[in-house]
This record gives sequence, structure tokens and C-alpha cells, in this order.
Amino acid sequence: MFAVEVRAHVMIAHSFRGELFGPAQRLHGATFVIDVAFFRRELTSDGVVADIGRAHQALEAVLAPLNYRNLDDLPEFKGKQTTTEYLAFHIFSKMAEAARAGQLGPGGEGIEKIRVTLHESHVARGWYEGAL
Repeated sequence: MFAVEVRAHVMIAHSFRGELFGPAQRLHGATFVIDVAFFRRELTSDGVVADIGRAHQALEAVLAPLNYRNLDDLPEFKGKQTTTEYLAFHIFSKMAEAARAGQLGPGGEGIEKIRVTLHESHVARGWYEGAL
């Protein structure tokens, strides 16, 4: 399986509900480094998985509505726990839409799987991986 991966970051604020989260129940900030990997069995005739530049643009477009925002205030997250794992799934869903819509350029139509990894810190990360 071939893969190409792009990276970006986002700065957000959010809070959690429930004793499990201890002090994180209060509003706090987070800076996530986000890696999105695209997988396919065969390379395109140009020898790529997808256009890296377009993949990076798509990721930046997905992250723009979240950057420097309090996720607690955004309607799409109402009633959700915006954990690292949940945000990985949210970003995966948006990147899958971008791939299906042809926003990754030539080769994007052959992507079989996407993995979104959120690096919460230098010692913790979470991800969501799924087939298209």
C-alpha cells in the first residue's frame, strides 16, 4: 500500500463534561498537530498517491473553521465531547468528502483509505482511520 501524508496544525479552545475529564471540564486551550495520510494500492500514471499540494489545501480548508475558535460555541459540535478521537473522526469525514469531490486532484479518486492523526502533545496522540 502506498501512502502520502500532509500536516497542519490548529489552535482551539473547548471543555468537556463528566468527572472522567477532571480539570479539563473547565474551558482550556489545545494546539493539535494534524497528520492526514492517504492510501492506495497502486500509484497513478504520474507515480503519485495524490497531489500533495491539493491535499494540503484541502486539509487547511477543513481546519480553517476550527482554528482559534471555542469548539463549545460551534453548532456542529453541540452536545459532543470534542475529544482528540472525536476530532480525528470529524476531520476524517471532511477529508473523505474532499477526496470524493475531486479536491485532491488526479489520483484522489483512487484513494482507498485515510488516516487522520491528532498529536495532542509530544507524548499523546489519537487517530481515526477508515476506508473510502
